[in-house]
Amino acid sequence: MTGPIDARLSELGLTLPEPATPIANYVPAVIAGSLLVISGQIPMQAGRIAVTGKLGQGVGPEAGREAARTCFLNVLAQARAALGGDLGRVKRVVRLGGFIACTPDFTQHAVVMNGASDLAVEVFGEAGRHARSTIGVPSLPGDAAVEVEAMFEIA
Repeated sequence: MTGPIDARLSELGLTLPEPATPIANYVPAVIAGSLLVISGQIPMQAGRIAVTGKLGQGVGPEAGREAARTCFLNVLAQARAALGGDLGRVKRVVRLGGFIACTPDFTQHAVVMNGASDLAVEVFGEAGRHARSTIGVPSLPGDAAVEVEAMFEIA
């Protein structure tokens, strides 16, 4: 299905990947009323985790920012699948949650998470502006450097 969001992705030169299969006992997406909740997505590209390790220990803020951007592309892939291929049903990005694998002294969490937040606004315009939490954690599944979860309002 092609709509305005797909056109915008194309204008940005972005192609959504195939949605990743869950690696544990959870579902990738849940629709509850007018909310679509997407489970945390790691920076998967071509079947592998693109950015591994910890921010502040071998992974710089710019690499983390790109990882968060990749995570949001994976969030969009899950959203498209949950919405039967129609991202045009997204009325608003309500919230993003970011988990940054980092050392205890790392403090640039916001810079890293802006990779996802900036892309949300690039894709959805004003409807992409959202509430957000960003949390530093000691590790993530598969040694991923970043994980992003999302909540959307849908039609």
